[in-house]
Amino acid sequence: MELVKPPTGPESGPLPAPVPTPPQSAGTSAFARAALVLALAALGLWVLHPFLPALAWAVILVVALWPLRERLVRIKPPGKHNLLWPALLTLAVALIILVPLIVVAVQAAREAHDAVAFWRQIEEQGWPVPDFVSRLPFGAAQVSAWWQENLSHPQGSSEVLKRVDQSINHSSLVGFGRTFGSQIVHRAMLFGFTLLTLFFLFRDGPALAAQGLSAARRLFGPRGERVARQMAASVHGTVDGLVLVGLGEGFLLGIVYFFAGVPHPVLLGAFTALAAMIPFGAPVAFGLAALLAAAQGGATAAIIVAAAGLVITFVADHFVRPVLIGGATRLPFLWVLLGILGGVESFGLLGLFLGPAVMAALVLLWREYTAGDDQPVA
Repeated sequence: MELVKPPTGPESGPLPAPVPTPPQSAGTSAFARAALVLALAALGLWVLHPFLPALAWAVILVVALWPLRERLVRIKPPGKHNLLWPALLTLAVALIILVPLIVVAVQAAREAHDAVAFWRQIEEQGWPVPDFVSRLPFGAAQVSAWWQENLSHPQGSSEVLKRVDQSINHSSLVGFGRTFGSQIVHRAMLFGFTLLTLFFLFRDGPALAAQGLSAARRLFGPRGERVARQMAASVHGTVDGLVLVGLGEGFLLGIVYFFAGVPHPVLLGAFTALAAMIPFGAPVAFGLAALLAAAQGGATAAIIVAAAGLVITFVADHFVRPVLIGGATRLPFLWVLLGILGGVESFGLLGLFLGPAVMAALVLLWREYTAGDDQPVA
């Protein structure tokens, strides 16, 4: 059988040109790829959504502690496996969080024991009229008469406490206990996952940071890296302005509580530190401490606590925090405050740090958009 060769001479004519892809096909292909990427991203978020808070906390912690990690690396460069500093930093974070929680839990257990003993004493002996009732500015006689009639003798106290016990449904208490226990287990699991993520972020941070900056440049163009760095700086400023300043307020007011004779100064100091991290939360804490001091008959101590709390929070909120947060985020303090409050409303405690970061990125993009691409905003 003889094979017929295709003509190769000039009589065969030119080869046909490749058929160009229609613009509609290219657009359809790009749309399909974008849809596939969005679908995979949505699926990944759906799979990871139970752990997204843990991932977010790990990112916030590693951004806040990254300067410390860089100093440690300069002192002793990481070895082949790069495990020393990530492990030590992760352990330090775990201890910083767990040790105060354990101390507060032990103190709360002691207070609960004292509260149960006080409850039994009231049932057996009655509840005498406290000293502060006689010093009330108005209504002292009426309050004292009602107290003596209903609480000062064991029978009246027992009746009141019995009504309180009846108003509390036993099944609701059991349900609350089960819910509380499941929440403790769930949050302990998330905390462990946060620590695990934190370790890997400390270990692989430089490579991940380079990838993040590259993605930011591709998403936002030349200003993408500035946006990413501004968000990281806002996290630093928020941590310094909220967490460190809040801890300082709690420490100083805890000393005031101790010398003023307020009951349980350690527990109240820890509560004040946590409350001071939230805007307008510190007055609630030291106001409660002042009321406890007044309830024990210490009017002077209550005035001292209230005055010290007002001075400390005024200095912290009007001088220290605006410099730390506003200087890092390059935002007016009003926008910082709105970011914090809106973040807490939307994301809970996590919003304390996410809110200012998002606001800083949006304001930076707005400033650069209004200034023009050829005039980058400092």
